[in-house]
Amino acid sequence: MQPRDPSARRWQNAQTIAICTTMCVMPGRVHNILFERAFDQYGFVTADDARTLDIDQQRLVEMERRGTLERVARGLYRFKAIPYGDRDQLMEAALWPRRTRGVLTHDTALELHELCDINPAKIHITVPRRYRINREIPAAYALHHRDLADEDRATLEGLPTVTPGRAILDAIEAHIDPKLVEQAIYTVRRRGLVRGKDLSALEAQAGRSVGT
Repeated sequence: MQPRDPSARRWQNAQTIAICTTMCVMPGRVHNILFERAFDQYGFVTADDARTLDIDQQRLVEMERRGTLERVARGLYRFKAIPYGDRDQLMEAALWPRRTRGVLTHDTALELHELCDINPAKIHITVPRRYRINREIPAAYALHHRDLADEDRATLEGLPTVTPGRAILDAIEAHIDPKLVEQAIYTVRRRGLVRGKDLSALEAQAGRSVGT
């Protein structure tokens, strides 16, 4: 696997300047509050964000009409002034579920942590077990239901995901190519991401999976 190019990281000086300039040119308390939230979410802001920030969700509609926001999906918007990055589609996927935030898991988490040479065909999102979707799931997404423990959660480059260990467990349970699982385990061992009893348990479960 090739190491990630540092130049691809999202928040570069040019982007920061653009954001500061926009906030000066387009003043307003509501705009700035939402903009700051979007800055931490790759430019995206949701109706749930507005509600949490005690802002009338209608303001999002008004900002879309003015051309400040673009509507990406139901209840999901993006500030046009914030430059696009190579991770935008992952944050968009995580924010797509309403009333909860999705977590990037399975193949997507393996790739995000750079654990193996996997090339996900879809973006894998995990939501709480009781969460129900009442709209069509985009073809680019694979939705999973699991109540993730706090110790299984992680944040990488601002994206909600799972720990390397949890990502490998998901891969084993989903019967992903054993060679990719083996490579992922080798990577976490070499990088010290999973150690001791946790590593032994992971190797044992991978072995049992291959034997079934």
